[in-house]
Amino acid sequence: MESIFHEKQEGSLCAQHCLNNLLQGEYFSPVELSSIAHQLDEEERIRMAEGGVTSEDYRSFLQQPSGNMDDSGFFSIQVISNALKVWGLELILFNSPEYQRLRIDPINERSFICNYKEHWFTVRKLGKQWFNLNSLLTGPELISDTYLALFLAQLQQEGYSIFVVKGDLPDCEADQLLQMIRVQQMHRPKLIGEELAQLKEQRVLQTDLERVLEGSDGSGMLDEDEEGLQRALTLSRQEIDLEDEEADLRRAIQLSMQGSSRNVCQDTPQSSSTNLTSEELRKKREAYFEKQQQQQQQQVDPPGQVSYPCERPTTSSERLGSDLAGDVMSEEDMLQAAVTMSLETVQNNLKTERKQ
Repeated sequence: MESIFHEKQEGSLCAQHCLNNLLQGEYFSPVELSSIAHQLDEEERIRMAEGGVTSEDYRSFLQQPSGNMDDSGFFSIQVISNALKVWGLELILFNSPEYQRLRIDPINERSFICNYKEHWFTVRKLGKQWFNLNSLLTGPELISDTYLALFLAQLQQEGYSIFVVKGDLPDCEADQLLQMIRVQQMHRPKLIGEELAQLKEQRVLQTDLERVLEGSDGSGMLDEDEEGLQRALTLSRQEIDLEDEEADLRRAIQLSMQGSSRNVCQDTPQSSSTNLTSEELRKKREAYFEKQQQQQQQQVDPPGQVSYPCERPTTSSERLGSDLAGDVMSEEDMLQAAVTMSLETVQNNLKTERKQ
């Protein structure tokens, strides 16, 4: 259908597009149609002046804007009708009662001009096929013979005024070509507004895609989903760090207990019996702590000075020995006592090293 002439909508020049699509060529321009409109305005002014140039009707007519054209590019049916007269063509109202009584099948006509709310477009037969040449479409729309009557009836239902073009249309290349072949249309044309909307939507989607790609390279901003994922990863790392800290604390306590056990084992004689009673364990602990206290007292007192027994505060080590004398001691108490004893031993060793 490349040979079919089809002007697309520009501004409000639908009357120009309608005429050129009907005649299949650039036959009229806005300047030529404006000239016809001014001529019609002058003829109407002359008729109104016949009643007197001082009459109220004449003064009112002069104050009114032109009814044949406006600044947007709209032209009236009178302008279109006068433009077609140059080519010997005439317009007859298709949906008038007079024409309907003739019961003429639309398929036997050659072309129609349709108007609704100041929009004009052409429906024309080229070769042996009908085409909707509406300037608001992205291209010619093929109309089958069986659908033509339904199409026109639908336009009338929507409020369109339909005019039959009577007379011989000028020859055109598309009409000659389509006399020999028939065309098929796989995809119907869309309205120009729909096409522009789709193009805009495609541009928006392309822009969004570019932003996502930039964000994936680290140069763009993260979207909401990516920010949510980032927050989830951060929380997960914090939980892992917390678990690691707890594990480190448990290992430190365990090492402390092992260190205390090694210190005790180094200073305390090993017993041949592996199953000691509570009383035996208490006695061994008391002996060990007494030995520790004597060593500490000797280190504190100057040489040659006699130490006299005196009351001293109870240490954690002594409390541990007395607690071990009981029949039952919880695992948590044993753990706390072991850690405390280990810390005191380290402090005492540090004090000794400073004094030496």
